[in-house]
Amino acid sequence: MPYIPVAETQSESYTSDKRVASFLKKVKEAEGIFDHWKDKYEEAYEYTMPQRESFYEETVGERRTDKIFDETAVVGIQEFASRLQAGICPTYGRWANFEAGTEIPPDQKPEVNEQLDAITEYVFEVLGGSNFNQEIHECFMDLAIGTGVLLVEEGDALNPIKFNAVPLPRVMLNNGPDNKVDTVFRKRKISYDKLMIAYPKAEMSENMMRIIEQKKSEKATIVEGVFKMYDEPNVEKYKYCVVCMNEKEFIYETEFVGTGSNPYIVFRWNKASGEVYGRGPVFNTMAAIKTTNLTVELILQNAQMNISGIYTYEDDGVINPDNISLVPGSLIPVAPNSRGLIPLNAAGKFDVAQLVLGDMRQNIKKALYLESLGRPEGTPMSATEVSERMADLSRQIGSSFGRLQSELIVPLLRRIIKILTKQGRIEIPRIDNREVTVISSSPLSQAQHQQDVAVVNNFNAILAQTFGPQILNLVVKQDEVARYLADKLGLPERLIRDPNEQQNLVKELQNMAQQANMGAGGQNELGNPNQQGQGQTTAI
Repeated sequence: MPYIPVAETQSESYTSDKRVASFLKKVKEAEGIFDHWKDKYEEAYEYTMPQRESFYEETVGERRTDKIFDETAVVGIQEFASRLQAGICPTYGRWANFEAGTEIPPDQKPEVNEQLDAITEYVFEVLGGSNFNQEIHECFMDLAIGTGVLLVEEGDALNPIKFNAVPLPRVMLNNGPDNKVDTVFRKRKISYDKLMIAYPKAEMSENMMRIIEQKKSEKATIVEGVFKMYDEPNVEKYKYCVVCMNEKEFIYETEFVGTGSNPYIVFRWNKASGEVYGRGPVFNTMAAIKTTNLTVELILQNAQMNISGIYTYEDDGVINPDNISLVPGSLIPVAPNSRGLIPLNAAGKFDVAQLVLGDMRQNIKKALYLESLGRPEGTPMSATEVSERMADLSRQIGSSFGRLQSELIVPLLRRIIKILTKQGRIEIPRIDNREVTVISSSPLSQAQHQQDVAVVNNFNAILAQTFGPQILNLVVKQDEVARYLADKLGLPERLIRDPNEQQNLVKELQNMAQQANMGAGGQNELGNPNQQGQGQTTAI
């Protein structure tokens, strides 16, 4: 065994303790911010998602439905998540495109876009075969409360990418100097003998390996930390650390460098300035949710009193209220000249509750955007009406949709490109860096683009009706209009002819027209002499 100086050993120990102390300080700071939101989120979970994990310690399988008397919010939040998923990233749909940026010359953009279109197809093929659709739905349910967290990790040969919706109670966040989330801590409980399986690249110390042998079946509290580093300007770099909180020792430590290297994607529905955690639509309607549950609870209590009743009795020493059972066929002994049990009339009816419930349930559905398509009764809506209502929905959630675009869609696609490029499955140098841009083509974004399409269509219609199709073709570049509409409608680049193909096709049509005219002229001249003069007149 080589000799190690005592001073050097103490220096290494001091450095390790200092790193752990610095890490724990960051964890404590994020935990302090998290504690301010814990009670608010826990109350929202109790009334809307009682089946989800609690923010406080509890036993496995503990019943959490004691406060649920009305299912409007419980069912509504499921529908909200499903509708949001269908509007932003529909299952097995292509809801984004990679397109050439401004640095690409205009004459090269069609060719580059066609290549990027093939990459887009492959990316969404990978997404369709992964667990993305299941996990993003869980994230959208957390987003209804305020904040969603999606973990995107590198998979295996069968599934290149794996997704994991991290429950909000297990995550602690913090902002950076730019008021964006740059620190994510995830708390887990793993048995000691599974640590090497969970972290195959872990670098365990001798002390940690000895503890693992001694505490194989016990649970260890593990905290994963990812925080952004600002030591190099214009370089996206993150520090990734894994610490065993029980032993205060580092298990693994590395750095993530490059765009899309952060595996944690944190997105908020809405937030106040300076806040870390988001505020979802459930926050706006918590008063209605609590009022609805309380009203239904009172209705049930009133119904119970009307069914079973309230009675008085004379305490004559014969009647024992503990032995009375108010069931059909029961015999209750009473003393002579005693009135026995006398029913007590209720104070009044609770009919006003139906008015309160109607208003509160409507407010809950409106806050969760569940009335955008109206009720299914009556005459079915036309496609135009559905499109207009979807456009209205996109206007209602316009600010939140813009935040989701910047905090979810773009970082998610950057992360996917990073993983697939690392695995050698695609070749693309950069993403969203003036060379390639991410364009959302989800149903909600398409609803916003419909306004631009409608402006072009209305202009063409007015110009054609006022001045005729000749002036329309003279004023408007129809080939550019067609490409503009294709971009707005998200049409794949391979379906559009490039300028060279268009010119060749025009030449072919002109040649075909000339040949047809020559054939018609020869027929008039040789085959039908009676129309010869007419043909000359037409030529003149």
